[in-house]
Amino acid sequence: MFYSVRGYRGCRGEPKGIGWRDLRDLLVGAHIQLGSPIVPVWDNLRAHLMPPMQEFVRASKDWLTVFQLPSYAPDLNPQEGIWSLAKRTIANLAAADLDQLARTVKRSMKQIQYRPYLIDGCLAATGLIMDG
Repeated sequence: MFYSVRGYRGCRGEPKGIGWRDLRDLLVGAHIQLGSPIVPVWDNLRAHLMPPMQEFVRASKDWLTVFQLPSYAPDLNPQEGIWSLAKRTIANLAAADLDQLARTVKRSMKQIQYRPYLIDGCLAATGLIMDG
């Protein structure tokens, strides 16, 4: 499981979310770290659909295969299960500031990352299967 956490502070010119370049860099980093092909499961996030991102996917087809979910299919998205698990740790958190919230989310994601059975459970809940 690879992830990136970014806080938005409302500063002028600061991106509000993950852009296609951030996503591209995350994919390249994951590929380098794993040393093998990767298959991301994508919803219809704007960054996934941007023409430069689509061009990157086409140019990287030797190591990158994207599984595109249909529109409005959260029941097929394993990421929804991951966020459900992560939200349990912040449900009753009264964070003092954005930094504390970001640290808590990162800690929760790291705990999930090192428990492969949780990730497998989120994938199994979608009914999708992994061969190989």
